[in-house]
Amino acid sequence: MSEPRDAVADLRRIAFLLERAGESTYRVRAFRTAAAALRGRDPDELRRLHASGGLTELRGVGEVTARCVGESVSGEEPVYLRRLEDAVARADADGVPLADAAQRLRESLRGDCHSHTDASDGGSPLAEMAETAIGLGHDYLVVTDHSPRLTVANGLSAERLRHQLDDVAALNERIGATGSGFRVLTGIEVDILDDGGLDQSEELLARLDVVVASVHSKLRMPRAEMTERMLAAVANPHVDVLGHCTGRMVTGRRKRPESEFDAPRVFDACAEHGVAVEINSRPERLDPPKRLLRLAVEAGCDFTIDTDAHAPGQLDWLDHGCARAVACGVPPERVRNTRDAAGLLGS
Repeated sequence: MSEPRDAVADLRRIAFLLERAGESTYRVRAFRTAAAALRGRDPDELRRLHASGGLTELRGVGEVTARCVGESVSGEEPVYLRRLEDAVARADADGVPLADAAQRLRESLRGDCHSHTDASDGGSPLAEMAETAIGLGHDYLVVTDHSPRLTVANGLSAERLRHQLDDVAALNERIGATGSGFRVLTGIEVDILDDGGLDQSEELLARLDVVVASVHSKLRMPRAEMTERMLAAVANPHVDVLGHCTGRMVTGRRKRPESEFDAPRVFDACAEHGVAVEINSRPERLDPPKRLLRLAVEAGCDFTIDTDAHAPGQLDWLDHGCARAVACGVPPERVRNTRDAAGLLGS
């Protein structure tokens, strides 16, 4: 009999590839839930459960995931996983590879400054996001769950954010014991309120490593008002990054036009106040549009290239942002997450 594979790792890899491909949340959840249910169980126990048909009696394990586990513990790559890996290989062969400059930029990125966990509207817990970031070779991951006003995204109240800071500290202590050098950095994607104020207390914002400020409401606000709103936020000393600046959605059911604002004034203010302009890598956002990204380069802005990941597999979307950055002439030295954690926090 072949040596058993790591069934939990196979389930997590399936979930990762489904997320990377933008598949439905419910399908991804089935594999992540099963992986969580089986984590820590002895392989011999899994083999016995497979042989007796008892896997599906475990909470969170269904017929499809049980079949994958059975194949894993029998020493076979699950058919489901093999099909996904084959699809990735075909896409890589048929698609247009990253240009050399974009590939070099991607390889120089040390971390991701915009990500979400299930504390707000992400699909996985903090530890899962961190584990995936480590697997991708990141040195750090900034966790930026939403602020309280965004109730549709289960934004964090001040009390819940404080609890998250404790959770990050505890997780970093556990990761530190492994000697990996990886760190989870604290952060928030804070809503820019109608008057340009920020949707969280000054005391908490001052404690965070990275503050990403984004507009999520009244996106059709008149140009002059939106400009003043964004200028006020950018001038706030707590803000480090201006997130997905136009708020547009270019694909899917949620298509949405760009917000209108005086981009030269806003980007000049970002450069003046040391606020980086985010190059958002989500395929449905790809924000800012290229014409605005070029304006930000001309204004002398710094940048971050971020995934805005809401699931572990989405942490592998940085290629999109790197390709756009190179196409628009973004100097690599002005991309802040090419720096190590100390360099990022010293920006």
